Amino acid sequence: MAHPPDERAEELLSAARTATGDELRSLTYFTEDDVEQLYLRSDLSRTADLVGFAESERHGFHAQSLYADTQLGDYRFTVRVFENGYLTRVINNGHGVWVTTDSMDIDRFEELASALASILRSFDPA
Repeated sequence: MAHPPDERAEELLSAARTATGDELRSLTYFTEDDVEQLYLRSDLSRTADLVGFAESERHGFHAQSLYADTQLGDYRFTVRVFENGYLTRVINNGHGVWVTTDSMDIDRFEELASALASILRSFDPA
């Protein structure tokens, strides 16, 4: 399994909780090779297919290079909208996280992504 340094895992969780509050559902860390769920809200079931989600979210590593040097600017983060909530993916420095949340204001997604990206940038390259 992927393991961010312990202090980094706490930083990621703290940043996610600060940005999302009670809307935070889960936080999962991933690399090209591994995946580890760092947080799951107690009222949710552990039935999610983390490996399947990770396969989908890993496409973001490739997408970063595809979007490089476009008129849109640098790729920052992805938000996926589902019937019962949102998934926000942030990738930086060979590491990624996805956060699931209940419904919340769009500005909070930018705050969430910015805080997580800052932490991921501080990780050693994968």
